[in-house]
Amino acid sequence: MSAEFIIGLAGQAVYTVLKVSAPMLIAALVIGLLISIFQAATQIQEQTLAFVPKIIAVFIVILIFGPWMLTTMIDFTYNILNNLHQYIG
Repeated sequence: MSAEFIIGLAGQAVYTVLKVSAPMLIAALVIGLLISIFQAATQIQEQTLAFVPKIIAVFIVILIFGPWMLTTMIDFTYNILNNLHQYIG
């Protein structure tokens, strides 16, 4: 195993993590931005107003994109475990 191979494998892992977490992060970002604009316009500075809608949005995104996220993680894990003999030797 060379250093380039390990860096490539780590790059694939980071890419998979980013790809799987992207829908949740984007939803939380959009909801947070909308809540911030609403708070700035109405001058309501309630802290829980920012967190509860983001949590609900992330749960909804997990319900919608959950099967795709699980399939992506299973595919990556299967690829790693299926080629484990190449990584060891």
